[in-house]
Amino acid sequence: MDILLQRTDEEHALSLQEIINGLSDYDIKAERKTIYSDIELLRDYGLDIVTKRSRTFSYFVASRQFELPELKLLVDAVQSSRFITHKKSAELIRKLSSLISIHQAKQLKRQVFVANRPKSVNESVYYSIDAIHSAINERKKISFKYFDYDLNKARVYRKGGECYIHTPVAMCWSDDKYYLICYNEKYDNFNHYRVDRMSDVNVSTEKADIIDKGRFNVAEHSKQVFGMYGGDEVKATLRFDNSLINTVLDRFGTDTPIYKRENSFEIIVGISESPIFLSWMTQFGNRAEIIAPERLRTSMSNLIDELAKKYRLR
Repeated sequence: MDILLQRTDEEHALSLQEIINGLSDYDIKAERKTIYSDIELLRDYGLDIVTKRSRTFSYFVASRQFELPELKLLVDAVQSSRFITHKKSAELIRKLSSLISIHQAKQLKRQVFVANRPKSVNESVYYSIDAIHSAINERKKISFKYFDYDLNKARVYRKGGECYIHTPVAMCWSDDKYYLICYNEKYDNFNHYRVDRMSDVNVSTEKADIIDKGRFNVAEHSKQVFGMYGGDEVKATLRFDNSLINTVLDRFGTDTPIYKRENSFEIIVGISESPIFLSWMTQFGNRAEIIAPERLRTSMSNLIDELAKKYRLR
């Protein structure tokens, strides 16, 4: 079975003699009659072995758990993913390559270039994610340390390196980054942490806090907060030029109600009032406008004034 899985596919079949020679590499002696019965046993077991008839009989595995196009897609996802390090990417791709023949595996040596998407250098992310999911499934709290980088690219731990202990609620993927949503019982609110900035992640022995599911919707919360987090949540009315419809739906989701105007459209969404949101709006210039609330318009006006002062020609 190993020989057929590793060395055969639709374009590469093995004759009986080649199978016998392959078995000799394992110090196994076999005769043609035995090979015939072994192949039938493997077929009964569920291996899709096809007989190719020409001047001689040859055999190959026709279908597998993963098809080559599926594995190519997975390899592309692994290579382009920001949170997976180069080392871990190579390791995962090597394992994915073992699911097809050695001939097809050569096609998985692909190089995917994604603009502005550097790889993570935090090797522990892979295992942190596993620990977080375990804590969520076991309804336990997690403990972890959280850090930023200084100008020397060295880690600077928040709270002096003290461990955070929170109830993990859900994982969220946004802008090619993994975030952990936690419940903070002390302040009765939800906090967000970049998983690639977490270290020493462990499942705690403490039971998770009970959260009212009616007051928290992961999908809605993620749509409102991620990419624009850091401030109080407010209902905002935003106006956009019609040319920005794809960008807006990508950001807020295709279920967002659209209110058509003459050459523009408006949406009413919950966002986090933060500099990140304001910066996101400024990239569209005069093609986007905050209509309400007034305090959000004032914040935008102040930001524009500050930028104008900084770039005013002396």
